[in-house]
Amino acid sequence: MCYPYSIAQYRSVSSRSTGYPHVRLTLSLSLFGLLLGGCGAHHTEVHEEHAHGRYPATSPVLTDTVVQRDHVCQIHSVQHIELRALEKGYLQDMLVDEGQHVKEGQLLFRIRPVLYQAEVQRATAEAEFAEIEYRNTRTLADSNVVSPNELAMAKARYDKAKAELNVAQAHLGFTEIHAPFDGIVGRFHVRKGSLLDEGELLTELSDNSTMWIYFNVPEAEYLAYQKNALAGNGTEVELKMANGEQFDQPGEITAIESDFNNTTGNIAFRATFPNPQRLLRHGETGNIVMDSELKGVLLIPQKATFEVLDHRYVYVIGADSLIHATRIEIGPELQHLFVVNEGLNKDDRILLEGLRKVKDGEKVDYAFIAPDSVVKHLDLYAE
Repeated sequence: MCYPYSIAQYRSVSSRSTGYPHVRLTLSLSLFGLLLGGCGAHHTEVHEEHAHGRYPATSPVLTDTVVQRDHVCQIHSVQHIELRALEKGYLQDMLVDEGQHVKEGQLLFRIRPVLYQAEVQRATAEAEFAEIEYRNTRTLADSNVVSPNELAMAKARYDKAKAELNVAQAHLGFTEIHAPFDGIVGRFHVRKGSLLDEGELLTELSDNSTMWIYFNVPEAEYLAYQKNALAGNGTEVELKMANGEQFDQPGEITAIESDFNNTTGNIAFRATFPNPQRLLRHGETGNIVMDSELKGVLLIPQKATFEVLDHRYVYVIGADSLIHATRIEIGPELQHLFVVNEGLNKDDRILLEGLRKVKDGEKVDYAFIAPDSVVKHLDLYAE
């Protein structure tokens, strides 16, 4: 059966046992032009070669590609704060529940205010007394009965009493804890009736309308990103959640830390994601998927490789038709393809199939298949 060839065949594949990051291949239009043609005849040709004892061989593809690299990330609310008691006392009321969405200004907790109410009443009485004294003194001063100094002292006592009243009212106000912004209430660290100390942690409050996601990027990728950003593109990223699904909102890189970590050679990026459905929560983890452009890389079919003691090899065919096991260093893994970092050049001929039927140094009868045709029919080779 002949399957249609499309870009979709090379998008979003899972990482395999090599541990390399999730990648996506975007072949150039010029390469796609070379790949046009029927597939049924080619598949028949390969089987005919096997029937005659000839092994198919090919060469690496030299091309530009864009890969998607995964970076482990930490997800933070744009605002995440601790709510603490500002006064000592017994926790009288808990007016919300854990995980509840609250509005800015909403009353959350109330500490028993009896003592602070009494302080306000005392300060109010003293302020009223000082006000009466000040008014009487001002009347006497207008009649030249008392000196201006006495009037000034009465005014000072009145101002002091008002200030003490304001302090008492502030302490009373601290017995009620309100939400400073819209958010989600975290876990309670106290219960109703608890005796609280000043500064004791009650709960956390998170604004999850927008999320800040932090991840580390190597220096080479940082330089590539900066180049793309200066060109006006490459600032958008995607988030793969812990269950492997992609978050439905795109993100944008909004900040980069000032310094590299000298130990790891990485620098921290911050991406901002809208979170309209409040699906993401503070403290989650995931993977940021970030495009990385590769220029002039060699691609070979995964099927043309084999492993020995955790090292990957290919059979390179010499001019005398003798095969030689050659160790290679691979980079990102694509669907049915490897990026080769070291060990091959574009003119090398490698054995495509029958790797288990031959031995190092053996002479083989092979049929060369153009690499663009091999790439086109990778799904058929994978059967």
